[in-house]
Amino acid sequence: MKADALTILLVEDNQTDVILIKRAFEQAKLGNPLHVVSDGDTAVEYLAGEGKYSDRRQFPLPILILLDLKLPRRSGLEVVQWLRAQEAVRRIPVVMLTSSEQSRDVNDAYELGVNSYLVKPVEYDALLQMLKTVNFYWLMLNERPRFSNDGD
Repeated sequence: MKADALTILLVEDNQTDVILIKRAFEQAKLGNPLHVVSDGDTAVEYLAGEGKYSDRRQFPLPILILLDLKLPRRSGLEVVQWLRAQEAVRRIPVVMLTSSEQSRDVNDAYELGVNSYLVKPVEYDALLQMLKTVNFYWLMLNERPRFSNDGD
């Protein structure tokens, strides 16, 4: 599978943030498909391949999850807790991308198994640079986990 075909799942309920992140992906020329869901329950449905997300050709497992902390229906922390308990998907890297700088949120996220915790910058240029860095590290330098359907 080509690197530019590897999907990123963005779990974000703030539509302004979704627009800014999509714009930053385009401006940074990040070719990875970006699937967006707006709440924790829908993120779990996507990752479990349930309901409308059952077609893995249309909704492939992501190579990376960008996950907000404060989400409707199921928090980002609850999504991570669910994810890490699932044999089939627990190795997918999770980058918590949130506005919370509270020590408790940071520590709880790492305790549950996030791979990185990033605070959303206020300035667009800083967001753009952050997403370029995330792309470079997680999608280019980092060895991704292998799944049984990868053909390796």
